[in-house]
Amino acid sequence: MSASVILPDLATQVVVPVAAAVGIAFALLQWFLVSQVKVTGEGGSAGKGGASEALIEEEEGLNDHNVVLKCAEIQTAISEGATSFLYTEYKYAGGFMTVFAVLIFVFLGSIEGFSTKSQPCHYSVGKTCKPALANAAFSTIAFVLGAVTSLVSGFLGMKIATYANARTTLEARKGVGKAFIVAFRSGAVMGFLLAASGLFVLYIIINLFGIYYGDDWEGLFEAITGYGLGGSSMALFGRVGGGIYTKAADVGADLVGKVERNIPEDDPRNPAVIADNVGDNVGDIAGMGSDLFGSYAESSCAALVVASISSFGINHEFTPMMFPLLISSVGIIACLITTLFATDFFEVKAVDQIEPALKKQLIISTAVMTVGIALVSWLGLPYTFTIFNFGAQKTVHSWQLFLCVAVGLWAGLVIGFITEYYTSNAYSPVQDVADSCRTGAATNVIFGLALGYKSVIIPIFAIAFSIFLSFSLAAMYGVAVAALGMLSTIATGLAIDAYGPISDNAGGIAEMAGMSHRIRERTDALDAAGNTTAAIGKGFAIGSAALVSLALFGAFVSRAGITTVDVLTPNVFIGLLVGAMLPYWFSAMTMKSVGSAALKMVEEVRRQFNTIPGLMEGTAKPDYATCVKISTDASIKEMIPPGALVMLTPLIVGTFFGVETLSGVLAGALVSGVQIAISASNTGGAWDNAKKYIEAGVSDHAKSLGPKGSDCHKAAVIGDTIGDPLKDTSGPSLNILIKLMAVESLVFAPFFATYGGILFKYI
Repeated sequence: MSASVILPDLATQVVVPVAAAVGIAFALLQWFLVSQVKVTGEGGSAGKGGASEALIEEEEGLNDHNVVLKCAEIQTAISEGATSFLYTEYKYAGGFMTVFAVLIFVFLGSIEGFSTKSQPCHYSVGKTCKPALANAAFSTIAFVLGAVTSLVSGFLGMKIATYANARTTLEARKGVGKAFIVAFRSGAVMGFLLAASGLFVLYIIINLFGIYYGDDWEGLFEAITGYGLGGSSMALFGRVGGGIYTKAADVGADLVGKVERNIPEDDPRNPAVIADNVGDNVGDIAGMGSDLFGSYAESSCAALVVASISSFGINHEFTPMMFPLLISSVGIIACLITTLFATDFFEVKAVDQIEPALKKQLIISTAVMTVGIALVSWLGLPYTFTIFNFGAQKTVHSWQLFLCVAVGLWAGLVIGFITEYYTSNAYSPVQDVADSCRTGAATNVIFGLALGYKSVIIPIFAIAFSIFLSFSLAAMYGVAVAALGMLSTIATGLAIDAYGPISDNAGGIAEMAGMSHRIRERTDALDAAGNTTAAIGKGFAIGSAALVSLALFGAFVSRAGITTVDVLTPNVFIGLLVGAMLPYWFSAMTMKSVGSAALKMVEEVRRQFNTIPGLMEGTAKPDYATCVKISTDASIKEMIPPGALVMLTPLIVGTFFGVETLSGVLAGALVSGVQIAISASNTGGAWDNAKKYIEAGVSDHAKSLGPKGSDCHKAAVIGDTIGDPLKDTSGPSLNILIKLMAVESLVFAPFFATYGGILFKYI
């Protein structure tokens, strides 16, 4: 059945690490270019030296040095707050990681009674594979490596963002184009570092584990699924913890500052303002980084597991086996070319060019990547091969696999643009929501919820179409590579996504440093475009999560030895019902956590305004540290229960109720989680941009609703604060819930298949 492949194995061994190295080198180059913008106190450019002269071209030149100093001071406060929070969060996450690593080892090692003897292979009948104890040990190592890579990805992203925020503010004095390039380059640093390091670590693990496993590819790639589990479990804590932190501060700052005290957003008199800016970095940047890394690791693992029991793995064809890694390698190069369009080939000169420039990034990366996929499919795959399909082998051609990857890639673009249509204030849906504020907050909330529910329709059709096509062409492997296709432009997606919070911070710093109204207008324009791109990023994350979890679900069902999942059997149906309920339970926990933390924050901000004399007049400084502490304490305490719910459900269901009920739970959680995640993210994004639409007052319609501080604007702020936990805590965390439960079930599948279903055995 095997046919020859054009690309030799040695070339594959070179291409993958070289692409990763190019990605890392490009990230470092972007970092270097960003660092050329000097902030006083760094690199001895204080005084009236180089930095001040280069940057103060438009300001009056009187308070220039003080402004640069003030920016540096605020940047340091934000950076220190974010670093100390992540250290605390990672301490708890590290403790959890240790406990869970032990659990993996004990559960998987106990299958053969911790025996070191070789065992019969699960799929290749008549062959022997490495002992279960070895699989347990290597799965545990892969889990730890995945978790560490995920944490490092998030931490580096946060460091880059806090390094770039003040630089973006300072460049905004030269014009909107210069500020855009600094913010975008900084996002690119994070995007390329994460894509390249994720690929590189996975490549190293495969080669190192391969030394022990030798010809046992089935065992090798089963052990590597631990990498995806590690990545996603840390992403869960990053997303939930960071999301609670950022939204507690944001809601507290907005409700008291804007609604009660009528002061602008990011006003330095607001005690919650530093906590709010720290939150953007720990939630939107560190959380998002870990989340997309988790998706990438899991889709690669799902594809590799299915490939290892298809003709690629059975015949030990190395290059076709590495097809998922080759897609990611080409993706890094495609994104590199795309990034140059935004930073070097075309310059953003006016405010109205920002959003089109970011949208072009999505289109160009998708177009370039389509050519890249065609190339990889032609060079890296035999013309005909077989793919494992629930016990049988399905004959597939290389062009069919190309279509699978391409349909995932283009479905991602469709989801991105539909998300943009529903969340950008350039289109009628958000303008209708803004218009509804004329009659108060209640109508705003009704319109916003309706928009969110409606925005689910087309993305679901796009996901359904890509699942149908890819499964018809290449079974579960097709679905896994479709997910990889959607994530192949992850470097560009993350660059666009990280750009948003960096611009948001830049606006905050401009306001706190007392810069002129003109500069604040520029940073607001950058921020408004960033809001929409953040919504697009969340759309990608949710869409890819749906495909990834389905691919993992397929791999789990195969590994657990289930031939069909029959909804009409009571074991499966009760699982389906419970699984569909889990996203609601999880959302209830995260929403309540944000609510109770925001309550404490509002009370503290009110207390400071009422008890610190001279605070409103600007003669006294607020106590920022107390607000930072409230957010930190609340998020650390509140991230544990939702995390435990997600991590323990598959273990409890699999052990006590068996693999069939667990397959029902996974299917139910996937189906309901995707809907809630899309509607929550888009509702929140629409409310946020409806508020910004009124604040900007660009069109006649927007002017008729404003100005800031009007009743209409206050109604919009209330909508925005309700939407905050929806779009930044519950919505984005749900995609981790559906992926994480699926990958965890896959890792523990051998244990569940052997010992699972204790209750049903005795009933």
